[in-house]
Amino acid sequence: MKYSIDKKETYTIITIDEKKLDTTVAPDLKSEFVKLNAEGINNLILDLGNVKYTDSSGLSSILIANRLCNSTGGLLVLTGLQDHVMKLITISKLESVLHILPTVEEGIDRVFLHAIERDLTSKE
Repeated sequence: MKYSIDKKETYTIITIDEKKLDTTVAPDLKSEFVKLNAEGINNLILDLGNVKYTDSSGLSSILIANRLCNSTGGLLVLTGLQDHVMKLITISKLESVLHILPTVEEGIDRVFLHAIERDLTSKE
């Protein structure tokens, strides 16, 4: 699987450099999510701008990342979704479960906003 990881202090950006997120790629991606979570990384921005197609196994890997981030109080943000990928998420009725934004920059802003919201609610 071709991808790049850019680790920052409060978030990590994973850019998938594959056209398809399917059964040939999804297991490696799931493993990477678990590894990052074990390292204490709980805010992920998944840049899917290069992904033109995904199947149920690709969607499953995204849901695993979402669950791992949520379980540690973090956030998974999907960015750059192509039409087919967005259509699968909509058909699966997951657009209300997943945080989807057009750009990585907006994803970064959403991660910071999530941290502020979490701090405010923990002080109440």
